[in-house]
Amino acid sequence: MALQCGIVGLPNVGKSTIFNALTKSHSAQAANYPFCTIDPNVGIVEVPDPRFDRLCEIVKPRNKVPATVEFVDIAGLVKGAASGEGLGNKFLTHIRQVDAILHIVRCFEDENITHVSGNVDPENDIEIIELELIFADTEQVEKRLDNIAKKRKGGDKLVAKQGEILDKILPILKEGKPASMANLSEEERENIKDLALLSLKPVLFIGNVAESFLARPETSPHYQKLMAAAQKRGAQCIPVSGKIEAELSQLSKEEEVAFLTDYGLTEPGLNRVIREAYKLLGYITFFTAGEVEVRAWNIIKGTKAPQAAAEIHSDIERGFIRAEVTAYEDIHAFGSPKKAQEAGKMRLEGKDYVVQDGDVIYFRFNV
Repeated sequence: MALQCGIVGLPNVGKSTIFNALTKSHSAQAANYPFCTIDPNVGIVEVPDPRFDRLCEIVKPRNKVPATVEFVDIAGLVKGAASGEGLGNKFLTHIRQVDAILHIVRCFEDENITHVSGNVDPENDIEIIELELIFADTEQVEKRLDNIAKKRKGGDKLVAKQGEILDKILPILKEGKPASMANLSEEERENIKDLALLSLKPVLFIGNVAESFLARPETSPHYQKLMAAAQKRGAQCIPVSGKIEAELSQLSKEEEVAFLTDYGLTEPGLNRVIREAYKLLGYITFFTAGEVEVRAWNIIKGTKAPQAAAEIHSDIERGFIRAEVTAYEDIHAFGSPKKAQEAGKMRLEGKDYVVQDGDVIYFRFNV
């Protein structure tokens, strides 16, 4: 099942506008009032990757299939969401179902677009959303610890281990800090995965800046506050202009280039958002390339060759013999897969090989 990035934020920050621009659609309603989005909209978006484009140029396949990432547009949260305000419980459940969070933060002034708090303040806006996630997590952790206390007498080691981890998280949450600040190991995160803690999910902040600041967003006082807030949380932030991205999404490729040049930009800001969201989910890309098809496959970093082969077909994993692997960089440097192979750049890898980002792979199998 594909991993998903949930787009969250306060009402009227531009979530649905940005979602529509990402997906080049109008499936998410955008309006100047809270909760114009109630049921989440899901969009599948191609991942911009110059390596994929170059492989297609070299191989000239009959079919091209880029990697994709799924985005979910979730309704705006308000203060008190964890207590059910503004259909908060429903929306928090939607967030719990995604794997990473894109937090849209308003960094523009516009008297025609209402701000739910009355004024634009990125740090305060982040804290409103963050605290609702923390409150919901606190309640869930306390409930689980109550259940664990009843089961600990039975001597279940897995239950006891989960209790130790949650005992570490609860004081962090009660300080008003996200669970991500508990510095859990990968093993500990896996142990409590079934809780799907909201404040443990990886976060990328997107600053929706005014059109006038797009070329130099760092000069925007609001975006400066967002950068400071993101840095404090150990997270990245990316500036985009929802208004500009919405216009770009309606243009042809030729028109897009001219439009971007006028703003001193080389690509839409959402291209970077898509790539960073892809990484936030823990994805890397491997390629298969032949005359019939060039395809980019997204897998979780750390995946071994047979499991990567299963993305293509379960039979390939079942009958896996070996993987013929060539790095994209070598194919690019030598001009074709065949020339890279003739130069000795193709490697034979077995079942324990961990697939690397940019590998071009041909799988040998027998069923």
